[in-house]
Amino acid sequence: MATAFLDRRVHPSTGTTSNGSFWRSGHWPTLVAAFLYFDLAFMVWVLLGPLAPDIARTLHLTAAQKGLMVATPTLAGAFLRVVNGLLVDRIGPKRAGAISQLIVIGGLLAAWLLGVNSFGGTLALGVILGFAGASFAIALPLASRWYPAEHQGKAMGLAGMGNSGTVLAALFAPMLAKLFGWNAVLGLACIPLAIVFLVYLALAKDAPNPPPAKALIAYLHPLRSADAWWLMGFYAVTFGGFVGLAASLPIYFTDQFKLSTITAGYCTAACVFAGSLVRPLGGALADRIGGVKALTGVFLVAAAALAGVSVAPTLLAALGCFVVAMLALGTGNGSVFQLVPQRFQAEIGVMTGLVGMAGGVGGFYLASSLGVAKQLSGSFAPGFLVFAALALVALAGLVRVKKTWRATWTGAARI
Repeated sequence: MATAFLDRRVHPSTGTTSNGSFWRSGHWPTLVAAFLYFDLAFMVWVLLGPLAPDIARTLHLTAAQKGLMVATPTLAGAFLRVVNGLLVDRIGPKRAGAISQLIVIGGLLAAWLLGVNSFGGTLALGVILGFAGASFAIALPLASRWYPAEHQGKAMGLAGMGNSGTVLAALFAPMLAKLFGWNAVLGLACIPLAIVFLVYLALAKDAPNPPPAKALIAYLHPLRSADAWWLMGFYAVTFGGFVGLAASLPIYFTDQFKLSTITAGYCTAACVFAGSLVRPLGGALADRIGGVKALTGVFLVAAAALAGVSVAPTLLAALGCFVVAMLALGTGNGSVFQLVPQRFQAEIGVMTGLVGMAGGVGGFYLASSLGVAKQLSGSFAPGFLVFAALALVALAGLVRVKKTWRATWTGAARI
């Protein structure tokens, strides 16, 4: 095994090695560590969503306040991803990830011990949980720097499948809240976080030949390219839709169909699981047919499914539409990050942060707008329809740029 590792060819542009086999072309312990870190981070990032019905009853929150509460971790995570992207390129992804995990564990312990007794307190907790959402800008570079270009879609997809942690939150948070109270869930979450932190320290390893440190202003250079803005916009729809729905569905199911928090958690978990499962498949599909072709189908299907939710008359119909939407959005998440390293390999750390930030902003918009729509109109439907329209706008943008991308990017066969 060691000999096989030493005999592999060094990839000229990434510094990683490849012998044609995905599992032997990188460092699988780091890939596992990145997945586990991402998985548990996402679990606590959306934790306020499954707990929202109970928190709202205790603190007497309005529909708009509930929407803002579950959206705050998403927005905080969006901007903190840029910070983490800078840290990844400055101090390396492993150390950046360790710092972030300690902040989240400390914040949850403080919230459990001191209690969260006001709407302002939920927003403060949401900001701390944003550090968990910002794990995106660490876990993906941690894994992807080990893999050559031909395996980027699979590596990013497998590491990114850690967004399945949202399933854990939806499944277990309502049950634990019923048994011990919702505030106790904040403390209980620290147990698996601490275990994964130790595993992360043992398994994760920074890739050799990292990009050299640049002046701080240089990290914003990608924003001079229109391609960066297009990729950010596409991810605002795909990932924004995924995480926005993951945070909002417990509220939707309890308000719209009067489900118990536990049953709403099961329904949410089914939807989120679908989106998480297909993320690596989305990356592999994009490797096979090209990220642009994959995203074209993603935006069409997501727009149709979200529009369907707005008029769904029954729980079964709504659930079916949500599953289809999540399948499309999850595929889109993997597809966007198959494209990012094709265009910005040298700036992968900061671009992961910038694109991830855009995804978080999209999630904040969806989650908060659903609460506002419910309070102003008495229905969630306008919020879903507007986001469906945004998916069609993204599709129009993709059609506009695809010819230029295929003509100017290297590796056009994978675009």
